[in-house]
Amino acid sequence: MNIQRVGIVGYGEVGRIFAAGLKQAGVEWVGVWDLKFDEPARRGELRALASAQGVQACTSAADLCAQATLVISAVTASNTLAVAFEATADLQPGAFFLDLNSASPGTKQDAASLVDTAGGRYVEAGVMTSVPPHGLHVPMLLGGAHAGELAGQLRAWGMDVRVVSEQIGVASATKMCRSVMIKGLEALVLESYATARHYGVEDAMIATLQETFPGIDWQQQGSYFFSRVAQHGQRRAEEMQEAAQTVREAGFEPVMASAIAGKHGWMAAKARAGVFAELPEPADWQAFADRLRTPGPPRT
Repeated sequence: MNIQRVGIVGYGEVGRIFAAGLKQAGVEWVGVWDLKFDEPARRGELRALASAQGVQACTSAADLCAQATLVISAVTASNTLAVAFEATADLQPGAFFLDLNSASPGTKQDAASLVDTAGGRYVEAGVMTSVPPHGLHVPMLLGGAHAGELAGQLRAWGMDVRVVSEQIGVASATKMCRSVMIKGLEALVLESYATARHYGVEDAMIATLQETFPGIDWQQQGSYFFSRVAQHGQRRAEEMQEAAQTVREAGFEPVMASAIAGKHGWMAAKARAGVFAELPEPADWQAFADRLRTPGPPRT
């Protein structure tokens, strides 16, 4: 197999990183499409960025699918099914559809049914850690009847992929269960650190964490969590809604996953309201926490 025409739906952080990585890996044609290409305020900036990367900014998802033999879906979790549905009208016969999105096993199975019925070859991917700083080499689990066939091509581009099952849903279940832990830890740090900062006990509290879990730099990790959630809280909230759906599909009540989604959504709302505007980059977690603090009992 020698795929040389790759289209990426979604030109956010992940889409841009993958586009650049694929060009560096020698892929002949990389096309990109994002709904923001239709927004007058963003269109010029994004098309200029695509040009600088050496990738083609397509005129629509249909335009992209008509030209690509591999379509990569890299959108927010809530748009997983919509992209799969839209792609079916123009997907080339036999084209691969690699779904990177953080969605539940049930959602991935529905997307696979749409793509396969349209004559495409659906492969699910569970992206197992943050894409930056790994870039194209981020570890991914693949699933589906066509996963083994596509895996060889992805590895030839230097991608770190492992086929876990021919059944759709295994890779996404692994990813979603991990997300409950990782995004849950992020939510706990946001709430714990900001509250400790309010009461003036952050140094003592973090010292106890350092003693209990000495393998983690809790100051540095806190700053990373605050900055990432401030930047990508909405995407994380949508992912956790899919994680909650994963728990429901297993027959359990998603008490924790739903609460985690709420915390990330709350942080996203703060970011949209400009609470973190003009913070220096990088900013430490204390700077974020100070922006979140509201009047209350005096610090002691």
